[in-house]
Amino acid sequence: MQVEVTADIFPLADVFTISRGSRTEQAVLSVCVRAGGHVGRGECVPYARYGETLASVQAQIEGARFSDRESLQSALPPGAARNALDCALWDLEAKQTGQPVWRRAGLSAPGPEITAYTLSLDTPVKMRAAAARHADRPLLKIKLGTAQDLARLEAVRAGAPKADIVVDANEGWSAQDYAGLVPHLQQLGVVLVEQPLPAGQDEALRDLPRPVPICADESCHDRASLADLAGKYDAVNIKLDKTGGLTEALALRAAALADGYRIMVGCMVASSLAMAPAVLVAQGAMVTDLDGPLLLAQDRPHPLRYDGARVYPPEPALWG
Repeated sequence: MQVEVTADIFPLADVFTISRGSRTEQAVLSVCVRAGGHVGRGECVPYARYGETLASVQAQIEGARFSDRESLQSALPPGAARNALDCALWDLEAKQTGQPVWRRAGLSAPGPEITAYTLSLDTPVKMRAAAARHADRPLLKIKLGTAQDLARLEAVRAGAPKADIVVDANEGWSAQDYAGLVPHLQQLGVVLVEQPLPAGQDEALRDLPRPVPICADESCHDRASLADLAGKYDAVNIKLDKTGGLTEALALRAAALADGYRIMVGCMVASSLAMAPAVLVAQGAMVTDLDGPLLLAQDRPHPLRYDGARVYPPEPALWG
């Protein structure tokens, strides 16, 4: 088995801003695993929030010692490096056996899912204009977490009167900020609030009202995270770069559902190769947020198909 890893840069269609900063391009790591004349591919996005860099994740990938997907789970911790390798190994298995990943994973045949479309953090005026351009989409996700958040939320509602809204504060609120916004959330059509308080500082959520479900993102990485979420969150955001691949993502989904959580499946800004495995996890989810390729100026060959608001499962030429 040979492992190759390369860094790829994808320019963004527009400047993308969250509460932690702005960027005009996205760097990813692409992995190819070769064995017996077959090639499996995966992609990950190292995330500084979790202490990851392109160099550190590439070193993890190149230094990993494993023989198959099972041994990989203990060879590397949850995170971007294991994600790229795990997804590449799933793809390799599919190529070697001629069976799609969904069948090998014991899943039903996947279908299209409605995906949220993310609006970058900006002034209320610009966010209203952006919402108006995408007002025909049934689900918009808006980045908040700074001053003027209520004005931004009201502006998006005015720009897209019929869309449901997911709010992502990216850990940017205090308990007081959240409490001040609570009365407005249902009124303005918010269906989910994502990670309002910083991970590790979210105990206050136990005593705050939750008229709209609250979803753990930075507070939930893998199954080990679930024990600390009870009483604070109603849903979990499953991202493959956090779980360390499709293997743990499917296990986390099953465990979270068994514990009564609703499921959101999210992504980093990345190409269709990164989204493809997540489409399998997103089947039947409360919220699917796999719009990463829509934010790029250019995607990979054989990209995922997006039909208005829906994202379709990958073709074998891309992955799986």
